[in-house]
Amino acid sequence: MELKNYSKDEDRQHEVIGIEQGSIAMELGIKVGDRLVSINGKVVNDALDYHLFVKEEVIDLVMYMKDHDEAWQFELEKDEEEDLGLIFDNNLMDEFRSCRNKCVFCFIDQLPKGMRETLYFKDDDARLSFLQGNYITLTNMTEREVSRIVEYHLSPINISVHTMNLELRQEMLVSRFANRIVAYMDRLHEAGITMNGQVVLCKGLNDGEELSYTIEQLEKYVPQMQSMSVVPVGLSKHREGLYELEAYSKEECQEVLAMIHKWQKHFMETYGTHFVHAGDEFYIMAGMDLPKEDNYDGYLQLENGVGMTRLLIDSFESQIEAVEPCQIEPKKITIATGVLIESILRGLIQKLMDKVDGLNVTVVGITNDYFGPSITVSGLLVGEDITKQLEVLDLGEKVYIPDNILRTGEAVLLDDMTQETLEQLIDAEVHLVNYLGETFIEDLMADLGEEV
Repeated sequence: MELKNYSKDEDRQHEVIGIEQGSIAMELGIKVGDRLVSINGKVVNDALDYHLFVKEEVIDLVMYMKDHDEAWQFELEKDEEEDLGLIFDNNLMDEFRSCRNKCVFCFIDQLPKGMRETLYFKDDDARLSFLQGNYITLTNMTEREVSRIVEYHLSPINISVHTMNLELRQEMLVSRFANRIVAYMDRLHEAGITMNGQVVLCKGLNDGEELSYTIEQLEKYVPQMQSMSVVPVGLSKHREGLYELEAYSKEECQEVLAMIHKWQKHFMETYGTHFVHAGDEFYIMAGMDLPKEDNYDGYLQLENGVGMTRLLIDSFESQIEAVEPCQIEPKKITIATGVLIESILRGLIQKLMDKVDGLNVTVVGITNDYFGPSITVSGLLVGEDITKQLEVLDLGEKVYIPDNILRTGEAVLLDDMTQETLEQLIDAEVHLVNYLGETFIEDLMADLGEEV
């Protein structure tokens, strides 16, 4: 149906760059290059509007059809949760909003010079909290944005708390708006918005009694605030001119965990949830056993490195248990990972080798020379370090590397090295894998010509 009167303001329209197969959009004949004009008579400002408007079961959709040089109106009925299948240029359908804070622990400020410009962009966009699970400080938000979250009832919203001592928060975030957190969290709590909190723990700043105070202050937001993570600050070797921060020692990690365990006991007895969780790094650096699965309350903070190692251990052990003892033609492979979980992964793989005679797996922990040896997670490994440390080894038939070394949404590593270049430099076939995948061992055995 052609529309004679509609807004031709292309700035308020959104160009379609892809159509999902079998989707409503494909059935309607919408094509790449067409533009979204409105939904139910409303202009779509960004992805939040879009996700809210398409939840309606009856939709009046107006699209500018490029091939016809005119706007068409589509009236359709669908299930509430069914998407239209339109893919836009970016997942915000708007410009990303940058962070104006100068946090003393910000990892982006610790990046070396000469990396791709986009890596230095700091986001603190509330829309990304809802859409992608990003954590936001609430300092870069306006009253209108908070009202919009409440009006649309967007959940969950993930909040970078760091401390509830407002004076200290202004110091750590270097923002005069840092004290907004209380008023904004009060509004989100009253509106029933689900929240998750995060504390980046900095030695001598927000730890000790300050951490205890923060946990105590956040208790009033339970159950709307369903979890809080405490993770150690990441310190690269590129901190010239930045706030002086120190890494935690083994004993200090144990002290942090003792406090968190005390609070977990309180929350379990009072609310039936552990609420506050320590990042895996604290347990590994402290030389302590990781908590069991039940302690993670459903793994609410996996992306923050909370419970990921426990999930890895349980997943591997379950998969290895399904492997029947067997003998194969001698085969050698290499698994590369961050040094944080090197020993854990080596122990798990040994259990597999004990059941598969002829399998020879070498687990190599890659030291992060690019960012500094205190950075131990696999997600911050770069191609330069991987190649230098693997090219001198007998790698065998294949090399397995975690897929989280790739930049989000891109097929390159953080230092712009491609998988193809990596393979050429180490002279071996590289498989990017998800160690947390439920079929990793099965896929590994299949690669070796065996079935589980």
